[in-house]
Amino acid sequence: MGRDVPALVFTRDDRRRYRDKMQTCLDTFATMLSEARFESERPQVGLEIEINLVDAAGEPAMKNTDVLEAIADPAWDSELGRFNLEINIPPRTLTAGGPDAWEQEIRDALNHAEQRARDVGAHLAMIGILPTLRQRDVGEAALSENPRYRLLNEQVFAARGEDLRIAVDGVEKLRTYADTITPEAACTSTQFHLQVSPSEFPAYWNAAQAIAGIQVALAANSPFLFGKELWRETRIPLFEQATDTRPEEIKVQGVRPRVWFGERWITSVFDLFEENVRYFPALLPLCDDENPREKLDGGDTPELAELTLHNGTIYRWNRPVYAVSHGRPHLRVENRVLPAGPTVADTLANGAFYYGLTRALVDEERPIWSRMSFQAAEDNLHAAARHGIDAGLYWPGMGEVPVAELVLRRLLPMAHRGLELSGMDAAWREPLLGIIEQRCVTGRNGAVWQAEMYHHIDATSRVDHHEALRLMTQQYIDYMHLNAPAHTWPVD
Repeated sequence: MGRDVPALVFTRDDRRRYRDKMQTCLDTFATMLSEARFESERPQVGLEIEINLVDAAGEPAMKNTDVLEAIADPAWDSELGRFNLEINIPPRTLTAGGPDAWEQEIRDALNHAEQRARDVGAHLAMIGILPTLRQRDVGEAALSENPRYRLLNEQVFAARGEDLRIAVDGVEKLRTYADTITPEAACTSTQFHLQVSPSEFPAYWNAAQAIAGIQVALAANSPFLFGKELWRETRIPLFEQATDTRPEEIKVQGVRPRVWFGERWITSVFDLFEENVRYFPALLPLCDDENPREKLDGGDTPELAELTLHNGTIYRWNRPVYAVSHGRPHLRVENRVLPAGPTVADTLANGAFYYGLTRALVDEERPIWSRMSFQAAEDNLHAAARHGIDAGLYWPGMGEVPVAELVLRRLLPMAHRGLELSGMDAAWREPLLGIIEQRCVTGRNGAVWQAEMYHHIDATSRVDHHEALRLMTQQYIDYMHLNAPAHTWPVD
């Protein structure tokens, strides 16, 4: 939900008008899909990275306003917490200039931002959950200044009517309550975008859902929250709980959560937007002046502002995106399951695996979603988040299998084939997918390194647990800047 919104109070009339306007948008969208007015001839990929800000000691730095002013680049934006930023890397075709060009562009942007952040006493950290973050750091004062975040916070708690309960059972147990949505800011992610045609969208979305658990297992990088070691990708249960608008009584009635995997394979992108309108009340009922039907009938492209704003307050792990660029509408799958970091090299390897594997699955004669239940895909996601690269996941024809074995035997060759079909030759593919291969061979990723390094410091140094986490975080940031993949990081 990147749109700026004013601070205001919503009335019942606002909600009624918004409901009517969303239905008009949905009907207009259906017409557009039937008339095939979408940009898809030169499909592009995109990347967003959410980043933590820390001080020189590795503690959270509540300075995103100062850092944004210092960076002075529209590609950067605020996020929910004052210790967060987000960068939007410009879209491109997958093979434009080769992967080295994309990596250099990302590294240059991050290095420039790091230099500017230092001038105001902050540093950048790409990590799923900042290990030094304490619960006292995520109170109301940690909300970013933009009014949209405070308005969203008010609406979530107005819907809930009570504090948020956060409960995660992992290596240790966490039980706590929160009176703001700011714990969500602890979750920083990498988001891969893939532009597709309306006819291709359901296949790519289904494929992305089918491999979500595998992605998380390979790339887990969030083992700590509020000083406790929990799941390998604690970001998944934290995000599900920190934006939940349902009190317990509503949950047991089967009302759907706003952080949602979904409940079925789809046959059209329309299915997802229709579910949004059917199942979820508006959090931010802000009406735009545009009449989408009149604009479409006049030969122009409507923004569908109400439909897209509502979509931005429903946090699917693979989200449909409708957008207009240069007067032409397009559709994207926004893949949101992965944590930030550890390095740019790891990030691009994750992207190559995702783009290659989804392309290969879409091209299969018998789709994976015809051989795998939707529930199995969701179960895979949570098993992967809990156990990381040590998870056993279900795959058709193999049953439950260690994720490393599944990837090495079955999925890496498919990812290579998918990238080849996308025009990426072996010289480009092998270094990227080689990182994924070595993670599987070594059984090591960012979450494994964090846990091992923390326990090493805790066992060998006379420091308390928080200090061990702080020292680990500082070492993490040093290795992050070296850009060597996390499976190569030593523990000493």
